[in-house]
Amino acid sequence: MSSLRPTANLQNIALIGFMGTGKTSVGHLLATSLHLEFVDTDHLIETRTGKSIPEIFAQDGEPVFRDLEKQLLAELAHRRRLVISCGGGLGANADNLASLKTHALVVCLWASAEKIWQRVRHQHHRPLLADPDPQAKIRTLLAARTPFYRQADVMVNTDLRSMKAVAQQIAHQFQLVKAGR
Repeated sequence: MSSLRPTANLQNIALIGFMGTGKTSVGHLLATSLHLEFVDTDHLIETRTGKSIPEIFAQDGEPVFRDLEKQLLAELAHRRRLVISCGGGLGANADNLASLKTHALVVCLWASAEKIWQRVRHQHHRPLLADPDPQAKIRTLLAARTPFYRQADVMVNTDLRSMKAVAQQIAHQFQLVKAGR
């Protein structure tokens, strides 16, 4: 992992992965344990636009939302000591991944389509699930995004682990990278 690219500038941790894999929950735990600031890209976009993610998708379209993500990433590249919880589609873009890798250890949280559906099926704030067959939509999107997610520095399966155990594993990986191992 650390031998693949220089680690001197890795001051942040970026959590990528599909919705429902635990990025926000793990991110909060990780930030607390490492004394870093927690940043959620979706929350920041909602705060800045004054609109919810579903409203942005409905009123402005997904391309506008993806542009907002890209602009936010450019800003975050200049900040340090962050745990960045990225929206599910943010990491499924080559430019976004390249940007994150300039300053962050990129960690993909992974879960099966079935586990994701169990976790998100009662959440109505997920615009990509507004589909006649949301389970099929999850499988399709997950398959399309997997090649991007696999480019993360670290992949952690969250299917059978507690969020605390996942956060501990990521903290350990980050400490190894910072130590140059």
